[in-house]
Amino acid sequence: MATPTHVYKVASREVYEASVKAGRFVGQPIDLKDGYIHFSTAAQLAETIRLYFAGLGGQILFAVPVAPFGDAMKWEASRGGDLFPHLYGELPMTAIGNSAALDVPADGIVALPEWVK
Repeated sequence: MATPTHVYKVASREVYEASVKAGRFVGQPIDLKDGYIHFSTAAQLAETIRLYFAGLGGQILFAVPVAPFGDAMKWEASRGGDLFPHLYGELPMTAIGNSAALDVPADGIVALPEWVK
C-alpha cells in the first residue's frame, strides 16, 4: 500500500470547536478510550461514515497531512484487516487542511468533498 498524502477524520462540531479553542485536537470519545486518534484513508472514509456516523448532523470532516507526523502515524490492521492510520501523539489544529460541515443521513451515504483523494 502506498502511503496517502492525507488522512481524514470526522468529529462532532462540539469536539471540533473545543479543539480549535485548545489549539490541539481534544479527541472524540473513541480516541480518548483507545489512546490514539483514529483516521481513515480516502478509500476507507465512506464506510467509516456509514458505520459510525449514520443519522448524525453537526459533524465536521477534516483532512490532515500524513508526512509531518512521521513515526507517530501508525498503520494498524482494523476493520476487515485493512490498515488504518492511527496517530499516537498530539494533533495541532494548525495541521488541519481542508474541512467541511457534514450532516449524515440515516443511511450513512454522503457525497464527499472533491478534496478527499
